[in-house]
Amino acid sequence: MVVAGAVLHGGRLLAARRSAPPALAGRWELPGGKVEPGEAPRAALVRELREELGIETEPLARIPGEWPLTPGYVLRVWTVRLVAGEPRPLQDHDAVRWLTPDRADEVDWLDQDRPAVGEAVRLLAGRAPGESRTPERPVGGA
Repeated sequence: MVVAGAVLHGGRLLAARRSAPPALAGRWELPGGKVEPGEAPRAALVRELREELGIETEPLARIPGEWPLTPGYVLRVWTVRLVAGEPRPLQDHDAVRWLTPDRADEVDWLDQDRPAVGEAVRLLAGRAPGESRTPERPVGGA
């Protein structure tokens, strides 16, 4: 299983641009990675986001559905709250960007991430009362 996080913060969604493998390089995804044997999916997601982006997070709700990847792997996505840190590309990515709901389609998302991105954007559009909306901000060279 592969887990990914729709990291939501300040009315924005975090996108990460793949640097590897070559077939995926340059495309954008919800960050995450493989669940190790014996590891709980939520724990794997926290670990992967720490390793890949240097952030501390809290998985919240699982986005319904799962999407096929390579044979034997499926993608499951959770909404995630940023607890600490500023995302920066450390592994497997060369840039990250915060996107507001109206700008989420400006990046070339990986096909399997698109349904979960759509759901995350819907969640952001119906954000809690009083939550401010901040403009998209490139981070890490994007």
